[in-house]
This record gives sequence, structure tokens and C-alpha cells, in this order.
Amino acid sequence: MTSRERVLAALHHREPDRVPIDDHPWRTTVVRWHEEGLPEGVTPAEYFGFEFSGAGADTTLRMEPQVVEETDEYTIAWNANGALRKNFRHSTSTPECIDFKIKTSADWYAFKQDLEIGRDRINWEAGLASLRAAREKGLWFPYRAATGYDKTQGICGSERLLIAMAQEPDWAADMYMTAADMIVETARLMIGGGFEFDGAFIYDDMGYRNGPLFSPQMYRDQCFPAHKKICDFFHEHDLKVILHSCGNVTALVPDLIRAGFDCLQPLEVKAGMDLLALKEQYGQELAFMGGIDVRKMANPDPRVIEDEIRTKVGIAKRDGGYIYHSDHSVPDDVSFDRFKYVIELVHRYGSYD
Repeated sequence: MTSRERVLAALHHREPDRVPIDDHPWRTTVVRWHEEGLPEGVTPAEYFGFEFSGAGADTTLRMEPQVVEETDEYTIAWNANGALRKNFRHSTSTPECIDFKIKTSADWYAFKQDLEIGRDRINWEAGLASLRAAREKGLWFPYRAATGYDKTQGICGSERLLIAMAQEPDWAADMYMTAADMIVETARLMIGGGFEFDGAFIYDDMGYRNGPLFSPQMYRDQCFPAHKKICDFFHEHDLKVILHSCGNVTALVPDLIRAGFDCLQPLEVKAGMDLLALKEQYGQELAFMGGIDVRKMANPDPRVIEDEIRTKVGIAKRDGGYIYHSDHSVPDDVSFDRFKYVIELVHRYGSYD
């Protein structure tokens, strides 16, 4: 089977020849792997045969980027969403958010009236070239975009957004729906202009270590309509939708299914996500991607990660509906040889033969 066929089978709850494989090592992890045997000029995706590709559009607010300070250790700059962020050069970490241009609902509505969605938000040449390359390699090619809470906290800040959800829910809901509108309209333009998507991969981090960042009722009132609009659009084109949401979002799963998401990723173990419990309870309605504990990949005893993969993949793959991925991304304490062993185990225990 091609990667495209394999992923589509899993998302349709059919058993392919083996579980599909995708993952995302940190930048510093890739640097380490090149020092330990990953050939120069070869990406982990190429070496390990990851099976996803994709393209998206510019869904930022298109504010003018501006560098404020640069050192050997970090860069401080305003980005296209009007956020002043400190990015560290030599480590993989979440950027430090220093300031935002959108601080109030009045700021938002004043800016929004001039927000435009057009063909110039799409890099047609590069995107269509990626599509051709994916088709040549047989990869699964989704539309990719961030949305909802995750995208919006990058516009006005997490604390400010959570307060808005409690005190100005209409403002929060409007920002979420605006992000959904941008996804739907740019995807519509791309499909009309020659893009042949195999699905959608949507990013919206809504959890932290112990649960969702907001209540299920807040999700239903403010986030759900925007999510449903996105899912409805792609379903109208017979395309499955994967949701990436970090942290523990177990309490939101019934509503995520109602919104129309077809697969949930990455199932962060350290936050309390339980792949096998989710598979047992929701496996007929929802596919799953991830749930393999990266902490066990780094354990010096290789039997630890073998037990993790044998147990989880061996059960989660039943009747289709499972795609391999780490439970978030692969950190730089995982050696190249150990990750090679991880992929060997996924092939072994993920086979349907």
C-alpha cells in the first residue's frame, strides 16, 4: 500500500497492511541524530519513511514583522499576529510572549474590519510543488492550519484570552469563528485552484497537565461552532479531519466527536491521556494518532519502550483507526539508535499480517 492508502484506511477504521507512521523530532534532536548517524542532507521524515505531507495558507493577521533585539542567544521580534516574542536560538522551547498589539475587544474589532482573505494568502507555486512531490512519493497530503484557542492565544495572550472566555465570551467566540472562516475560505480557494487534499490536519491546543484549559461548557458555547464549521466544510469534500490538541483533553472528547473531528492527536501521556481507554470507549467513532510515551523512548532499558509499543500499538491497531506518533514530539534525550529501534518495533507490532 502507499502511505496515502494506508492513512486513509486507518482514518476510515479499516485495517491496512500496517499502521501508518509519522512523528516530529525537535530541531535539537535532529542535530543530535546527524551527529549519531543520520546522513547529512537527509531529513528524519525521509530516513524513517514518515507518511504525511501537506500545505496550508497564510492565516496570520498580516501585521508587519519587526525585529527588536538580536543576540547570540535569542531574538525578540514582533510577528505577523502582533505578538512580541522571544525565541531562543540554541534550544527547543516555547517562545516567551512579551507583549501583544491586540489587548482588548475594541482592538480586535477595529483591526478585524480591515482583515481580508484572498488568493494572495496562498503560496501557489510552493504548495502545488509540495502536492506533486507528495503524489510522486505516495504520501497523505492534508490542508494544515492552526485555529481556535491555540491560534488566538498567540494573538492576545493566554491569560487575556482565558479571562475573555469568562468575561467577554462573545469576543472570544468571534476570534475563534474568524480563524475558522480563514481556514474555510483559504481551503476553498486552494481546492478551486488545483489542490487535491486527502484530509485536514488542524491544530488547537486546549489542554494542560490535568485537564482542559477551560470547561466543556465553555468549549460548547465558544469553540464548538467554529470547529464544526471547519469539519463540516472538509466533510462536504469527503475529507477526514485530524485534530492536534496537546495536554489532557479527555473531558472534551464527546464534544470533539460531535464537532466532527475524525482523529485525535497526539494523546499526551504525561498529561494523563490514555490511548487504550480512549480506544475502548470511543474507538468506533474516533481514530487515534500518538499516545507513545517519549519518556520511555529515552529509558536506558530497551524493554521499556518495547513493552510500551507492543501493548499500545498491538491493541490500538485493532479494526483500524490508529496511526503511530509519539505522544507529542521526540526530544533530544532520545538517541538516533533508540529511535531507529522505535520504528522497527512499530513495524513489528503494527503489522496486520
